[in-house]
Amino acid sequence: MAKYVVKRVLLAFVTVIVISLITFFAMNAIPGGPFNKEKAVNEAVIRQLEARYNLDKPLWEQYILYMKNLAHGDFGVSLKNNREISDIFAESFPISAKIGLIAAVIAIISGIVLGSIAALMRNKWPDRVIIFFITIVTSMPSFVVATLLLYYFCMVLGMFQAFSAGENMTVLPVIALSLSPMAYITRLTKTSMLDALGQDYIRTAKAKGVSPSKVIFVHGLRNALIPVITYVGPMIAGILTGSMVVEAIFNLGGLGSKFVSAITNRDYTLIMATTIFLATVMVIANLLTDIVYKIIDPRIKLD
Repeated sequence: MAKYVVKRVLLAFVTVIVISLITFFAMNAIPGGPFNKEKAVNEAVIRQLEARYNLDKPLWEQYILYMKNLAHGDFGVSLKNNREISDIFAESFPISAKIGLIAAVIAIISGIVLGSIAALMRNKWPDRVIIFFITIVTSMPSFVVATLLLYYFCMVLGMFQAFSAGENMTVLPVIALSLSPMAYITRLTKTSMLDALGQDYIRTAKAKGVSPSKVIFVHGLRNALIPVITYVGPMIAGILTGSMVVEAIFNLGGLGSKFVSAITNRDYTLIMATTIFLATVMVIANLLTDIVYKIIDPRIKLD
């Protein structure tokens, strides 16, 4: 286990470096710069600003300087408002984390429950209703769901105040973020549950007179959850890192919406810092998933 964890950590480090390289050179390949859209700024001022933020140096030198600062825990400052990026993270990431984790918990619990019901009542009306519902949900991207929720619950029904920063405004983003992963977990749980209930050990347990509830929840569901656990880690990371459009729609002020603004404003340092931060969250989530996977099923060997 220890050898595997060390190997995965080294691989994660290489992955983050590669992502940072791609991000850095891709954003610099686009014509223009972060100061070109500023009004009433002449060429001399632009050159001074570029020199201040090392943007006048060759790209390789800029990248090395940035990564050296990052290695010392310095994310740099935003090119647009001169704020410390670490302060921006401290302010915005808790918002994204709160909404993302609540959405992930709802998606996991609801998906497992609905998937189990669909498997146990296969080809009956509850199964058909659940499959119909998750098919509709799967066909709609989260930003479409977010727009519909915002329109009907805020504009038509007036249940929530549009673009409010209050506690009530977390309800709709959570629903928008949780529906798609919930639908996928429902399908995954149903398929895994049907496969598990058809195994020989289930028939053996029934033949020995084990209670139906124990057969389902102890023997069947436990083994059916292994594929779900594999998906949960990337799902949580995906919700945390992929909620940018939903956050922008609801004007939440989380890290996702800050990332969208950084791309629009060509804020190079904020784009780099956010990309590296979110990539790190993703690789850590994948590593933790593999470890939990081993704990749940000791038969699995991590090489």
